[in-house]
Amino acid sequence: MEPSVLLIMGSDSDVERMRPCFEQLDGLGIVYEAHVCSAHRSPAFAAQLAGEARGRGIKLIIAAAGMAAHLAGAAAAQSTLPIIGVPLDAGGLGGLDALLSTVQMPPGVPVATMAIGKAGAHNAALFAAQILSLSDEGLAAKLEQLKAEQALSVASKDAELSKQLNR
Repeated sequence: MEPSVLLIMGSDSDVERMRPCFEQLDGLGIVYEAHVCSAHRSPAFAAQLAGEARGRGIKLIIAAAGMAAHLAGAAAAQSTLPIIGVPLDAGGLGGLDALLSTVQMPPGVPVATMAIGKAGAHNAALFAAQILSLSDEGLAAKLEQLKAEQALSVASKDAELSKQLNR
């Protein structure tokens, strides 16, 4: 099966931070490919990956980077596919530098930006799944099931709290 998601990271140190994304995509049965490339240290490779993605059947790109975090914007400059940016907390500013670099794109270069770090990685996978589910009823059903499971988990925790407080 061909990948529908291209996941690019600015450094190999980002792999562990993006683990929730890999796990969520795997759990939903979404085929993806992942690469380490840098908007600054390997700009030609980053541009090639993003620029050729649509022609290879990729439906969207998830770009994760810390510090200057221009990877999502660099990908958006090379592709008309949806780009999901994940700012990572990889510098001395707790990820705020990456967040601002990812979210403050100029007009005409859109990037959907998730939260900083592992929560953003997790949500990037879910947002990718929601986009892909527009043309995949099976994936849409998996997302509905996931939402139902989340609601049941909260209801269970609420019931447990009520039992603990109302002895």
